Amino acid sequence: MLKVSRSKLDNLLVPIFSIILGFVFGAILMLFFGYNPITAYEAMIMGVFGSPYFLGEALRQATILTFTGLGFAIAFKAGFFNIGVSGQLLAGWVSAIWVALAFPDLPRLVLVPLSIGAGVLFGAIWAGIAGFLRAYFGTSEVIVTIMLNFTALHTTNYIIRNILAVGNTTERISENASLRVGWLTDLTAGSRLNMGFFIAIVVVILYWIFMTHMTAGFEIRAVGLNPFASTYAGMSAKKNIILSMVISGALAGLGGAIHGMGTFGNLFTQNALPNIGFNGIAVALLGLGNPIGIFFSSILFGVLDVGAGFMPNRAGVPDEMASIVIAAIIFFVGANYLIRLVLNKVSTNKAVQNEGGE
Repeated sequence: MLKVSRSKLDNLLVPIFSIILGFVFGAILMLFFGYNPITAYEAMIMGVFGSPYFLGEALRQATILTFTGLGFAIAFKAGFFNIGVSGQLLAGWVSAIWVALAFPDLPRLVLVPLSIGAGVLFGAIWAGIAGFLRAYFGTSEVIVTIMLNFTALHTTNYIIRNILAVGNTTERISENASLRVGWLTDLTAGSRLNMGFFIAIVVVILYWIFMTHMTAGFEIRAVGLNPFASTYAGMSAKKNIILSMVISGALAGLGGAIHGMGTFGNLFTQNALPNIGFNGIAVALLGLGNPIGIFFSSILFGVLDVGAGFMPNRAGVPDEMASIVIAAIIFFVGANYLIRLVLNKVSTNKAVQNEGGE
């Protein structure tokens, strides 16, 4: 019982220490270049939490990161590295906006679920391609999803320029398809925070129930831990490979749909793959695959991303420093073995001292 509690405690302490060490590393780097880290971090944090608008923007950013983080996490639980989250997000974004523009006069209660459903469906299909090829042909999901990323990017731009719009931006979707609500916009002083934030909370809860209380979630985790033992126990490795990738893409596609219908209200050509997809991978790693951890990691990353804009003007520190802090946090998460080693040493020393005292 003590061992289980210790394991849970370590899982909580690893991301906490990773965040602290990331901020410490950033502070040391700022000092090395002659900047004041206290002023920089104060500008970042107070810039976000001192303004309803920027707090709303941070939560809006966290909303999409939650979906992309959960999408990566479920594939990772099954033993796969879904590097194609950005492409799946784009697939969801373009399909949701396409449906919303095609049926602008449908009632809101019909058009919103229909558009979101399109985003979920096409995100799932896009990731399902990689899952199918991995399950039946043994192809690397990393290579396939990277290729699908760029396919999604250029296909999206083609659809915008040749089907949905004349130039590089589509028309705005109608109010019947928008996820923005007046009271939430007013509460955050005009920010783009929308109903997607509450959808994210519901999805986090459903994800936790699925992974911990449902047979399908157990099988996905089992296949990730040991595919050979799972097959011997009667579980279908192929089915669970495809299922995990489909759900992964569906979550990323849901994030893309909400990004389009809530954040922007339209679709525009992309010069590169959306960073928010790759940041979702970082969020999932920091949250250690736990849905609650992913949700709070998303908020942290949202605050860092939005707060970085205050560092140059208020502290004279380049906003790239925020990216360095994020990178350092992910480094320490990746090097969690070292953190666990230190925690084990401390725990062992305390146990020895207690035995000596007795």
